[in-house]
Amino acid sequence: MSAYQDRITINPAQCGGRPCIRGMRIRVKDVLDLLAARVPESEILEDYPYLEPEDIQACLDFAAAESDHPILATA
Repeated sequence: MSAYQDRITINPAQCGGRPCIRGMRIRVKDVLDLLAARVPESEILEDYPYLEPEDIQACLDFAAAESDHPILATA
């Protein structure tokens, strides 16, 4: 089991089934967007006090795993 699987939850009845953090209504994409905008981790944790540093790492791990899908080329 990957390290992020105990922190990233997917519930069809919450946030349209998008991946969220620990069953809360903050989406993985929200955290990734903040990181992409170069918001420091410390500021994210300050703005969202219910998040933990491990949640941010789980978002990154989840994104990395989700982006690793092989594409079969057809000839």
